[in-house]
Amino acid sequence: MAEENVMRYRIGYALEQKKVQTIIQSSLIIHARNRGIDLISIDLGKPLIDQGPFHCIIHKLSGPKWSKQLQEFSSRNPDVIVVDPLDSVERIHNRISMLQVVNEVKICQKSEISFGIPKQIFVENPASFYNCIETEGLKFPVIAKSLVANGSAKSHQMFLVFNKEGLEGLKPPIILQEFVNHGGVIFKVYVAGEHVKCVKRKSLPDISSETIGTSQNLLSFSQISNLTSEDQSDESVDRLIEEAEMPPMSFVTEIANGLKQAFEITPI
Repeated sequence: MAEENVMRYRIGYALEQKKVQTIIQSSLIIHARNRGIDLISIDLGKPLIDQGPFHCIIHKLSGPKWSKQLQEFSSRNPDVIVVDPLDSVERIHNRISMLQVVNEVKICQKSEISFGIPKQIFVENPASFYNCIETEGLKFPVIAKSLVANGSAKSHQMFLVFNKEGLEGLKPPIILQEFVNHGGVIFKVYVAGEHVKCVKRKSLPDISSETIGTSQNLLSFSQISNLTSEDQSDESVDRLIEEAEMPPMSFVTEIANGLKQAFEITPI
């Protein structure tokens, strides 16, 4: 009888199907249930306002339709915690506002390790391509990416532009960012609450001045990855990743905490 009277917390989640498959595992559902938490899938085919009750909603969706539903639900249920607030989500879905926040993060670490973003510009129309690059002093090669960073197929499509001729193959509005050689290895940081994990992953190879002179004008990231796979063996890639030096964990944690506070989001 005592167990029946124990308060249970209902958490509704609204995620894309691929995220449901990777995040909402049966082990997580059981783990939560044993601790008094019920994870409830929000039916995207029904109005959100007709579902519940919820103590908390976790969502990783975007778009005007979902935003309108979430705003209506929040106005009628102000006590329900929403992770994350729409204003914070919209900020990280725009690469300009997202990187503006990154520039505001202050790091107290006293070391030779630097933290920042490469030089970039936002181009709204084709006529301003050359003027923008010359005015801002961007150096080739540059990475071309969409303004939107909402997880869509378009937002993941990126190109490496080797010269001015390559700009002709792009369709503004678009962001151009200087490519920085980084040894063919990137560090990905995963954050869940107070837990921070940094891992090494294969990345684009360094671009030499000789490569710029002999390469095509414009290449998609997928094309570059295919070319790299042909030129490098699995063993050489593994060795490259293994030899890359990890940044100090204290430094990574400080950056993660700074970004979390600046964006006002709950990383999951």
